[in-house]
Amino acid sequence: MIDTILFDLDGTLIDSSEGIIKSALYALEYYGIHEQDTGKLYRFIGPPLSESFEKYYGFSPERAYEAVEKYRERYNKTGIFECRLYPGVEQCIRQLRERGYRIGMASSKPEVSCKRILEHFGILELFDDVTGATFDGRRDKKSQILEEVMRRWSDIPRESMCLVGDTEFDAAGAAELGIFCIAVSYGFGDVEEMKKTGIIGVCDSMEELPGLLAGLPGKAGY
Repeated sequence: MIDTILFDLDGTLIDSSEGIIKSALYALEYYGIHEQDTGKLYRFIGPPLSESFEKYYGFSPERAYEAVEKYRERYNKTGIFECRLYPGVEQCIRQLRERGYRIGMASSKPEVSCKRILEHFGILELFDDVTGATFDGRRDKKSQILEEVMRRWSDIPRESMCLVGDTEFDAAGAAELGIFCIAVSYGFGDVEEMKKTGIIGVCDSMEELPGLLAGLPGKAGY
């Protein structure tokens, strides 16, 4: 029975593209890289930042770690609030809580940042727990985030959990840990790629999520 819903943050609950792209540009400029095609920087949304610096700009692991620190110089002051909630987020979560679902967050964004953003939008109190990455990189992959969720909620069977996310990293992390995953089509990822990994549904807006969950076998509150 699915009774625990875990939300990704970037691309699922918030459009964080402005703050992330401007902060990535800030870090790249520090290293003398003047990226003209800002569309390429959408690739920084979803996976751990260090991986993106290594994969797309050829940084060594050491330099990538430094670049993440430079990125956070701007992001933690300004970029963190250069975002907006997607339509229907608060109403969706309130409706799920009313139906008896447990609500958590599983994000690759640093946990402190997740809480600051949720508090900024006045919805932190709607979450039973918020799990995110650590600043030291010890926990940043989606599978590691989900492992921490299961450590904290060790009394909750993984087959009762469902992650709602927007990228293949969400789908792959959920599959690795053996939990369900629902894709949102409006985020930064590719639903077709998520389908290859295995998802149990797709919703085009937050307003659709309660109905989608209600149609699944063994849903909570019914």
